[in-house]
Amino acid sequence: MDQAVRVIVTGGTFDKHYDEIRGELTFKESHLPEILKLTRVTVPVELEFDQLIDSLQMQKANRLSVLEACRRCAESRIIVTHGTDTMVDTARVLGEAALGKTIVLTGAMIPYKIVGSDALFNFGTAFAAVQLLEAGVYIVMNGRVFDWDKVRKNREKGVFEAV
Repeated sequence: MDQAVRVIVTGGTFDKHYDEIRGELTFKESHLPEILKLTRVTVPVELEFDQLIDSLQMQKANRLSVLEACRRCAESRIIVTHGTDTMVDTARVLGEAALGKTIVLTGAMIPYKIVGSDALFNFGTAFAAVQLLEAGVYIVMNGRVFDWDKVRKNREKGVFEAV
């Protein structure tokens, strides 16, 4: 049987909804159940909702919650959906913990429900990568795989790049 993949949801642009009343992007519920259905993933998936938060609002306790979720789960292959602004910070916490699991963080620059979103592409790339990579912590964005300690977000270009 295929090895199950744990998907830990933390929010970020990936899961934002447009609130027509307030005229802003907010959180309502995760898009991951719909995404898993659309992508027709046949590998067993355990979906865990850790938090729905903009990564700019993430504090140490939020990152430790993600770390604990990764630590306690039985699966050795984990995808964390995360906001892109502080994804590298959370990756550092996970990487320094050296859990001996394959952990891939991914997100989106444009919300899933907005036309032109990169969410599906990034999630699909992350799903393939988590099954192929050795144990370690990685960021998967823009069709690329980065080691957790050799990546940064280039805010001017809106992409992740190696450092």
